[in-house]
Amino acid sequence: MREIVSTTIVTDLMFTKAKSMSFPRQVTTGHDVLPQIGRMCKDFDLKGTGVIVTGGTALRLAAKPVHDILHETGYEVQFAEVGPATIENVKKVEIIAKETKASFLVGVGGGSKIDIAKKAAADIGIPFISVPTAASHDGIASPRASIKDGNSPISIDAKVPLGVLADTGIILKSPYRLLASGCADVISNATAVLDWELAERLRHEEFSSSAAAVASYTAEAMIASADAIKPNLEESVWLAIKPMIVSGIAMSVAGSSRPTSGSEHMFSHALDILAPGKALHGEQCGIGTIMMMYLHGGDWKRIRDALLKIGAPTTARELGLSKEIIIEALVKAHSIRPERYTILGDKGLTYEAAEKLAYTTKVL
Repeated sequence: MREIVSTTIVTDLMFTKAKSMSFPRQVTTGHDVLPQIGRMCKDFDLKGTGVIVTGGTALRLAAKPVHDILHETGYEVQFAEVGPATIENVKKVEIIAKETKASFLVGVGGGSKIDIAKKAAADIGIPFISVPTAASHDGIASPRASIKDGNSPISIDAKVPLGVLADTGIILKSPYRLLASGCADVISNATAVLDWELAERLRHEEFSSSAAAVASYTAEAMIASADAIKPNLEESVWLAIKPMIVSGIAMSVAGSSRPTSGSEHMFSHALDILAPGKALHGEQCGIGTIMMMYLHGGDWKRIRDALLKIGAPTTARELGLSKEIIIEALVKAHSIRPERYTILGDKGLTYEAAEKLAYTTKVL
């Protein structure tokens, strides 16, 4: 009996883990769900003034209807019209929110507007609701924001949306290229998880099997749906949007972007530095996934075929990038996040190895 008691005491003393996970409280997706924004805010017991973070086409397409619905529901509503996801625009939203004494934010637009809203909400300590009008990456429901600080974007901690309202009819009106890019971003989870598993084996990095399973599921779901994801079909948006939202939740489970960002994202970030603005984030990640899956010894052709079916780029030419840029990005990729171990290792690829990789996978 003494031995059992002693073991229990030692175990209690040794076990000191604690973890906090934040998730959206409500996710509503489907046709013509935008009018539910008022009810969603009431369900969350939000009060006072709301600031709608938006700009560009989203202002006319969805932000003004959201404004009118919230006003009719009894809220005071202000607009914060902003451009790209930069530190300056985050600060602009924060100033507007403080001046109007806002109690919540609503991000209405593509990825950049939602990223600005989630970062501003985190900085000033108020909730925000995510209302995507495009689905170009998996940040719709994630706790991370891609914000430009200088020439290249950085991924930083942000606010998980209190709720997500994704109207498939509105997202359908955005350019199909954006949806295809979002699909490619989710497919890239396939190599991100492999990189994470590798880091666990070789570097004993902390690993969450739950987060990895969720991220892998989203990649597989997107690949399985590739045949059905086509332009001008609202059902395609329906099939694509759910894995994108769940992919963001995988980051909440992990407490980082690890399950959704590995060597393929490092390649994409290298392209952001070498050729900023040439291609979309998800497009770059998709091509990176083809090449990184080859390095992992996996079925890279299956990745390429899924991207082809969806209509996402699979070659440098489709990205509008030269051979030299692709190879330089591959050589540079390992240095983008040196603390994050991936299939690229500590020293990365030589020029010759990068060139062979790009040609073997038909990226060049």
